[in-house]
Amino acid sequence: MTPTPTLFAFSERSRQLQADVARFVAERIVPAEAAFAAHAADPATRWSIPPQLEALKAEARALGLWNLFLPDPERGGHPRHPASPDTGAATHGAGLSNLDYAPIAEITGRSLYAPEVFNCSAPDTGNMEVLMHFATPEQQAPWLPRLLAGEIRSAFAMTEPDVASSDATNIALPIVRDGDHYVINGRKWWTTGAADPRCAILIVMGVTEPEGPPHERQSMVLVPMDTPGVRIVRPLTVFGYDDAPHGHVELSFENVRVPLGNRLGAAGSGFAIAQARLGPGRIHHCMRLIGLAQRALEAMVARARQREAFGRPLGGHGMAQEAIALSRCEIEQARLLTLQAAAALDAHGNKGARDLVGMIKIVAPSMACRVIDRAIQIHGAAGLSQDHFLAQAYAGARSLRLADGPDEVHIASLARSMLRAH
Repeated sequence: MTPTPTLFAFSERSRQLQADVARFVAERIVPAEAAFAAHAADPATRWSIPPQLEALKAEARALGLWNLFLPDPERGGHPRHPASPDTGAATHGAGLSNLDYAPIAEITGRSLYAPEVFNCSAPDTGNMEVLMHFATPEQQAPWLPRLLAGEIRSAFAMTEPDVASSDATNIALPIVRDGDHYVINGRKWWTTGAADPRCAILIVMGVTEPEGPPHERQSMVLVPMDTPGVRIVRPLTVFGYDDAPHGHVELSFENVRVPLGNRLGAAGSGFAIAQARLGPGRIHHCMRLIGLAQRALEAMVARARQREAFGRPLGGHGMAQEAIALSRCEIEQARLLTLQAAAALDAHGNKGARDLVGMIKIVAPSMACRVIDRAIQIHGAAGLSQDHFLAQAYAGARSLRLADGPDEVHIASLARSMLRAH
């Protein structure tokens, strides 16, 4: 694995965690990937949780490799962020800055399963942050301690099939007040994680203030997954991958009733909460993508050294050499930009780091797609098959050119910011 650049100074705590997480990923998680794939390939177990996954989570938690994304080690025990009596310190964060967490997230990105093993996977990380910052103690109590302990999963229902959801002001799901309840009717889709049998809570964004200004019409409400009227319509696939058992689903809400007390924050604050949620989450995705691209490059190099064609190893051919060299350059560039964005988040917050976060969101997914595509090409037809991680890795990387805002939205936003500044 390529060492993290020395241009940025990481804390001793971060360096130790980098070593511990890298060891755990290489020795415990990657060797288990074949078993996870076999579990998912069996129709009888496809939408159930592999027992080995829960065992690995328990191991990681016992080692203190848990909730590494949380910057404040006291959040779990703060009165607004109640600790579970059964989990104690497991509900605390690791006390890392965004910069300290970045290389750790990169390491977890090497495996599809690693983020969950360390309780650092989307959408739960963003949902936990929302609950910490915007929920009342009464709203937190049923859900936050159990999410921090990895006992349940959650989902974020924002995107809708009938509107261009890249413009969040288009979100149209009606959330109508009826006495001391809200009534929800409509559809959401690409709700990642809602198919997981452990998914217990949804954060749903919809219109509560239809007469308000465009950015103050939506609110977010907590909807338990077992609320009458919540129905999974179908799982959605990404290039044929359904990502079971977690999945991405289309949801139907039919006369779903939740108390008014389930609304997060003030009425009409949904857009602002969404922006706060997406800031760190966007960069977490980019960190993980760099790890995925790095693993693809390593697989590319190994294949080029071992496989022969036309009388010599693939690595002896100029086209393979170009693919390897360009991939190394592009990964290093994206890594440095991601670390710069993480440092800016620490120094200036979401608003001050907005341009850098947008830049890396533009750069990292496209970079990962190019690198993984080159690795597939060097692997030949085998790279398209289930015998290697590359095809599913490409599907995931390609989806992140749309998730958390499509490339075009980030490009336009960055350009407007630069034009205003000058």
